[in-house]
Amino acid sequence: MDLFLTIVDFLWNNIMVEVMVVIALWFTIKTKAVQITMFPEMIRTLKGSTQKQSKDGRSISSVEAFLISLASRVGVGNLAGVALAITIGGPGAIFWMWVMAILNSATSFVESTLAQLYKSRNGNFFIGGPAYYIYKGLKSKTWAVIVAILSVLTFSFIICSVQSNTIAISAGQAFGITPIWSAIIIGILMSLTIFGGVGRVAKVTSTLVPLMAFAYILVVVSIVLANIGQIPAIFKLIIDSAFGVDQVVAGGVGTAIMMGVKRGLFSNEAGMGSAPNAAATADVSHPVNQGFVQAMGVFVDTLVICSCTAFLIFIGGADAPDNLEGIALTQYALSAKTGGWAYHFIAIIIFFFGFSTCISNSYYGEANIRFIKDSNLLVNIFRVLMILIVMAGAIIPLDVVWAMADLFMIFIVLINLISITKLGKYTYLLLDNYKLQKKKGIQAPVFKKSQIKELDTPNVECW
Repeated sequence: MDLFLTIVDFLWNNIMVEVMVVIALWFTIKTKAVQITMFPEMIRTLKGSTQKQSKDGRSISSVEAFLISLASRVGVGNLAGVALAITIGGPGAIFWMWVMAILNSATSFVESTLAQLYKSRNGNFFIGGPAYYIYKGLKSKTWAVIVAILSVLTFSFIICSVQSNTIAISAGQAFGITPIWSAIIIGILMSLTIFGGVGRVAKVTSTLVPLMAFAYILVVVSIVLANIGQIPAIFKLIIDSAFGVDQVVAGGVGTAIMMGVKRGLFSNEAGMGSAPNAAATADVSHPVNQGFVQAMGVFVDTLVICSCTAFLIFIGGADAPDNLEGIALTQYALSAKTGGWAYHFIAIIIFFFGFSTCISNSYYGEANIRFIKDSNLLVNIFRVLMILIVMAGAIIPLDVVWAMADLFMIFIVLINLISITKLGKYTYLLLDNYKLQKKKGIQAPVFKKSQIKELDTPNVECW
């Protein structure tokens, strides 16, 4: 096990961090810093999408697709992952998590726009994701199948096992529930949800995510405001830890960067190829619309919710026992400021965050299974297998589950980043098309594939 952990850490430290930073910078430059220059348009697009309903309840609206992907993003990484980043990488890890969120929102914009461009119809719904844009855009069936398989393993099996593992730990801390009972409860609730398909997943996540995120943010913000005098010192601690001389000499900056990038990626999933599965489901007038919305999701996930957790830990976890890590540290920090009820509150929040991630990722897996073979029998077998694996995840030791998540993320991220880099030229053309229509006074740009002659139009079937 020690050798396995060493290999995973080596790959992240020597390959993945550099690759992700370079690609994020590349997309930021090529899109002319879309995540900054078009931020007001992101707000307008998201606000407009909340006022529109899906047609006859059969298709998925832009905001429903956003909430499905946000349900996947907002999971235990926002509470347990942030605590783990601070424990291993120090306070400076939070700064690098912020930096990568800003840069990676450009990556999220590119991959989600491509998912919209190359989506397909599946009955009354749209379907798509990395496997679809690799097959249609790069014309590689082999790599499309490989990424579809990896997506199922990574998003539906491994990452959801992390969610159930943290749910079990949190429930044990708060209510004394054994991991086996946590596994059984998770399995039953997942069965009742995911067999209803993407429509039911959209309805559940559109209810759970805003409610739980608002409740968590409200509690943490109230604690931050009550301790507002500590905020300047916390910012100084984060910046000093990210760039301080002592950290450079001790090699702590490298660890902070690695943990900030790795845990930030696990939280906001930009570049992983997960959010494009949700982005493709939206019924929008222009592919760029959903690119904007999904890029906004990275900001919400990391700059808002992850920051809430970080400030909470710095305020309430300063005197925490050294052996506390992950979700246990977050629970301790909240209880130190609010009382013992915090353990129960965090356990409930973790359950709903983790559960919403699991049901969202079940759809990601289903989309990729249907790419390999559009068979209802195969999809149902996948659903049963996923439920069993996620239940098992509640019982497996913590370090094993996180290491497996880190390992599988390496493969899926590398393939996805290479693919969207090759296809990025179409995203830039789409963004130029959107901006041109806005300059002409069109408030809600509409895209038709005939507008861009460089497109291989037979493979762009929904536009």
